[in-house]
Amino acid sequence: MELTIGKQAPGFTLSATNGEEVSLSDFKGKNVVIYFYPKDMTPGCTTEACDFRDAHEEFEKLDAVILGISPDPVESHGKFAGKYGLPFLLLADENQEAAEKYGVWKLKKNFGKEYMGIERSTFLIDKEGALVKEWRKVKVEGHVEEALEYIKSSMTL
Repeated sequence: MELTIGKQAPGFTLSATNGEEVSLSDFKGKNVVIYFYPKDMTPGCTTEACDFRDAHEEFEKLDAVILGISPDPVESHGKFAGKYGLPFLLLADENQEAAEKYGVWKLKKNFGKEYMGIERSTFLIDKEGALVKEWRKVKVEGHVEEALEYIKSSMTL
């Protein structure tokens, strides 16, 4: 599926850390920041999650909801969110349904081994459900600030 800026973002329904099934459409009327990350409790993913946590109030002031998505199960997400005090939902994409729709389930190489995994990426969806910005192959350092600045300067609040 090809993602196009200005077009409707692909919908999904996934299990969340609040014990419920959560759909993208549940957030209509809010700006949504979806960040895909490879794995709970790993250094880069922990840093990214904590950066989003630390900026959570700023995002809320901009009427933006943060959703973290990885292939880890809800139980793992619950431990991760609890350990680091994450105030936003983490969604379990165990079958890579959402990752495939957003084109972030990729062939990766590490120490000479090839495997399928998440390419760290963030997507910004407006209050009408349209994709307005995407960041692919995200480098963690400074990324959350960049996303926050983009919303401040470019989004309808």
